[in-house]
Amino acid sequence: MSSTHPLIEALDARVERWTQTRRDLHAHPELAFEENRTAEVVARTLRAAGIEVHEGIGRTGVVGVLRNGAGRGAIGLRADMDALPMTEQNTFAHRSTHPGRMHGCGHDGHTAMLLAAAEYLAETRGFDGTVYFIFQPAEEGMSGAPAMIADGLFERFPMQAVFGLHNWPGLPVGQMAVHTGPAMACSDSIDITIDGRGAHAAMPHLGADPVLAGAAIVQSLQSIVSRNVPPVECGVVSITQFNAGEAYNVIPQSATLRGTARAFTPEVRDQLEAGITRVVQGVAAAHGVTASATYRRGYPPTINSESEAAFCATVAREVFGDGYVHTNYPPSMGAEDFAYMLQEKPGCYVWLGNGGGPDAASDPAHAEGGGCMLHNPRYDFNDRIIPLGVAYWTRLVERWLEG
Repeated sequence: MSSTHPLIEALDARVERWTQTRRDLHAHPELAFEENRTAEVVARTLRAAGIEVHEGIGRTGVVGVLRNGAGRGAIGLRADMDALPMTEQNTFAHRSTHPGRMHGCGHDGHTAMLLAAAEYLAETRGFDGTVYFIFQPAEEGMSGAPAMIADGLFERFPMQAVFGLHNWPGLPVGQMAVHTGPAMACSDSIDITIDGRGAHAAMPHLGADPVLAGAAIVQSLQSIVSRNVPPVECGVVSITQFNAGEAYNVIPQSATLRGTARAFTPEVRDQLEAGITRVVQGVAAAHGVTASATYRRGYPPTINSESEAAFCATVAREVFGDGYVHTNYPPSMGAEDFAYMLQEKPGCYVWLGNGGGPDAASDPAHAEGGGCMLHNPRYDFNDRIIPLGVAYWTRLVERWLEG
């Protein structure tokens, strides 16, 4: 940043305690819908700040409610709490104490930043209205957001808009990316079963080879994006598993393929689903086998609403400076279940620079400073960005709920 916002300077003096909270959460990671200790830390911290607490929403989710003044406006801020089922390779003191579990995506940092913002807003009360602090379980593929929604999140806590934040390695510290429209892609699963006719590998003419058909299907699926999706749109079809056969000299009876499809818009998502079914059946028929494709929709695209994205960009420029907010930053083909909340309410999901990037993954020294990419066994959230995230959350609330 070319200059530091006075709020960031004020928050810097408090960062040590918030860092301790973050590192405590990092050392005690909990998987989806098992975030009991994390939820207890969240609830205890909110209550200590004088914030109304609601627990058990979407199984292990927590919502804090902070009201001030007579304003009728309400805003929701969301942080995710769960860890990943992976083994940490870091050696610092706050590394995971639970083998096979790791905060490899920075949800420990997101939780700590939102707790810190809640504490600060409860103390300063520079807003007129209601803030809902949403601590969500099970973001990592287990649909914690729909669980909270089904449990009455938006009926029990009626907010005008909801906002999310994620740290982003590769984006420098002190910078933020705000997307108008799609920020993240959908995450859909593909299962393909091919049934042929087994035979001796030395006599392939007596069988119907599902391996050959499967190889042709893998190649042909790439034509969906290159020839069906408009060139100005984006889509990905990746086959990641190919399973068939048990012996060197036997053409198997069947084969199975699995993979993923990604898109930024519902329209392209529909094209991918229809195209996969068409290609699988057509190529199978051409090879004299039968095949079926099952397309399972997972997280939808994360699509920011236009006015809320513009609002977030304005706030971010105030906090970080005009030249440090990116509104044309490439979106990610990764997925995020905050998308479900954005299907229910207007809102915006932003990326806060965590520093480093993918090239730092091979250097353990970078990990403690936030150098590794997400889901890397040497990743660690960068504690230097805690006051930056708190400043953003604080100004977002103060600007949204101006008296």
